[in-house]
Amino acid sequence: MSALTLKVAVKLVDEAINAGRAISAAPLTIAVLDAGGHLVTLQREDGASLLRPQVAIGKAWGAIALGKGSRLLALDAQQRPAFIAALNSLGQGSVVPAPGGVLIRDQAGIVLGAVGISGDLSDVDEQCAITAIEAVGLRADAGVVA
Repeated sequence: MSALTLKVAVKLVDEAINAGRAISAAPLTIAVLDAGGHLVTLQREDGASLLRPQVAIGKAWGAIALGKGSRLLALDAQQRPAFIAALNSLGQGSVVPAPGGVLIRDQAGIVLGAVGISGDLSDVDEQCAITAIEAVGLRADAGVVA
């Protein structure tokens, strides 16, 4: 696969919702962005709160913008707050440095896009994104710290 199609993006959203329901997560909002950081699809479950779409997009956009999962961006925010502040200034406030933004890689390791999820605890959001990406046969890169 060389590009993220709408069909795959919708399947990712469906799988993320299924993952969230399987663990009784709070209502989720799922954004799927392509490798250029453009929104391919977004769905907000009934009951998800007002700013969840912006947060989900911000998690995915940050992962695409820096080429690493948003878990590592969260670590950067703790260790280098001035860098994250500058990044958000450059990105017009678009980066959300919290787990839940997961890069989508093909089997060769090429970034196809990112899934961003918001709604529950960040670790739960991330878990649902990873589950969805793996369910469609792609590789999830959450930026896990060893």
